[in-house]
Amino acid sequence: MIDISKAIATAVRTGKVLFGVSNATTSAKTGKAKLFILAANCPTSIREDIEYYCKFSGLPLIFHSGTSIDLGAACGKPFTVSVVTIKEPGDSDILKLAEAANV
Repeated sequence: MIDISKAIATAVRTGKVLFGVSNATTSAKTGKAKLFILAANCPTSIREDIEYYCKFSGLPLIFHSGTSIDLGAACGKPFTVSVVTIKEPGDSDILKLAEAANV
């Protein structure tokens, strides 16, 4: 089993990752991402928008069990993060989580 926090930290260090709602919404609309990770306390309106665009674009979406504070800490950031957009996973195995979620 892959530890999601470690996989996120590795992706942030070695891959290309964007933070924030506007980056996630733009990437979901254009289909230029490989994975989205939402915090458990992400506002409902934002969650619904990103879910809609992910379904429309056929992009995977994972829900992090922690809050935006926990997601920010997993990313190594000193601020809250509601949404993480993975554009390139780097050395991380995080895309395997998306495959497991779709099974």
